Amino acid sequence: MDPAGEPGSARRPLHIAMVAPPWYHVPPRGYGGIESMTADLVRGLLARGHRVTVIGAGEGADLRTYDEPPSGRIGEPFPEVVHAAKATRFLRRLAPDVVHDHSLAGPLSACGRSTPTVVTCHCEVAGELGDFYRALGAAVSLVAISWSQRAAAPDLNWVARVHNAVDVGTFPFLGSKEEWVLWLGRFNPDKGAHLAVEAARAAGRSIVLAGRLTEECEREYFRERVEPLLGPGVEFVGEADAALKRELLSRARCLLFPVQWEEPFGMTMIEAMACGTPVVALNRGAVPEVVLDGVTGHVRDEAGQLPRAIEEAGALDPAAVRAHTLRSFDVSVMACAYENVYHRVLRAASRKSRHRLPMAR
Repeated sequence: MDPAGEPGSARRPLHIAMVAPPWYHVPPRGYGGIESMTADLVRGLLARGHRVTVIGAGEGADLRTYDEPPSGRIGEPFPEVVHAAKATRFLRRLAPDVVHDHSLAGPLSACGRSTPTVVTCHCEVAGELGDFYRALGAAVSLVAISWSQRAAAPDLNWVARVHNAVDVGTFPFLGSKEEWVLWLGRFNPDKGAHLAVEAARAAGRSIVLAGRLTEECEREYFRERVEPLLGPGVEFVGEADAALKRELLSRARCLLFPVQWEEPFGMTMIEAMACGTPVVALNRGAVPEVVLDGVTGHVRDEAGQLPRAIEEAGALDPAAVRAHTLRSFDVSVMACAYENVYHRVLRAASRKSRHRLPMAR
């Protein structure tokens, strides 16, 4: 059983400072998986009676580090650093019960305050990012978004595993799907858009590509690997905003997720499943934790197995896909789990405070 799901003692309303990354509005207008998850979590916590102050950039933030998110500067260090410095100043004034940080540089300030800091690790924790969290030690309480992610660095100061979630009720359900397939995400080689096109063509299906082209590496990959594949049966619609994303996800025969790295979660999978749309994915990272093989989609080991899985996806029941998503990946489930995390770290901080030796007179 996931520790975040353990029942706790009587709950009291908390004041939670929610620190979002600086790159997009909360929720985002288009791409922005972390910001979308953060906004859903805030709504879920408010529904459970907690007070939440959002520190972020642009719309949706109660305290703004940037009036307009510096989305065009993704990959540069200074927006993160400026964001972290301003957030730290806001936190001194707020004095919340707990800080929940989703940013990269923000956790650096955790060592300088007594308020417990919970950090959700949204990225791969191997390499330098793992070293970063390792150096912070007990100053932050880390939450993994999948068992796969946690297993990659088991020595970090993990306190729980909480799967990401969506507000399932905001996604339209269609019980009858169309014949084309969908790929949705960032045009990064790790997302495998070119493999999705090849699988769709091998299955005799047309495909719609909807994705972000912001960073130079994304534009380069698109020019070299994806653009030559465009033509009959392959349509590129650009980056999808919240409305277009929901329309595409609800209508598609299936979502293709030919991920090429150990992705720690993958929000588009549960967004598709919330619409009753099955997911056809490669077995990497958290995919087998998210997709219930044979019920909410098909998980395959090799790209050559995807065309047949696309055909088999048509036999899956969209109502069962959505029902499983509501039980396992709705925002109400995630908010309850994080509430348990907050109370656990507060109890641990209280015990630590009581056990400190008094200063010598």
